[in-house]
Amino acid sequence: MNIVHITDDAGRVVEPAWLKRAEGVHRQLRTALPADYEGKMRRVFAGGARMCVATEGGAVLGVAVYRISENTFEGLHLYVDDLVTDEKLRSRGVGRALMEHLQGLARAADCEAYTLDSGTQRVQAHKFYFREGMVVSSFHFRKPLG
Repeated sequence: MNIVHITDDAGRVVEPAWLKRAEGVHRQLRTALPADYEGKMRRVFAGGARMCVATEGGAVLGVAVYRISENTFEGLHLYVDDLVTDEKLRSRGVGRALMEHLQGLARAADCEAYTLDSGTQRVQAHKFYFREGMVVSSFHFRKPLG
């Protein structure tokens, strides 16, 4: 398994073919992504996100979208927007490989924490995060404005 970075440090897409291949797996988590996937992702990257994929034999096994930022609560941290393994390949180490890779990036950037949010309905994902040593440190509240 290889980890391929879709974006560079400035958020430019450097692997457009892999971005296209990532769409199907990414949509398994984010079903409401618009038809213009590439356009949406380019806007997300312009806002500070970066993307990498776990690959093998030309296939995308998993997708991670993340960003490094600083706030008053966690200091400098790597936040994972999206972490998804192809549903046919779960429990085979893909998610762990992506998490370990991202945590390595966080350490290299001197981040104080590695964080993510997970929908309350994603019980299997929560079991995985707990096994990987993550803890629930806060609640995330949301109010739609539309």
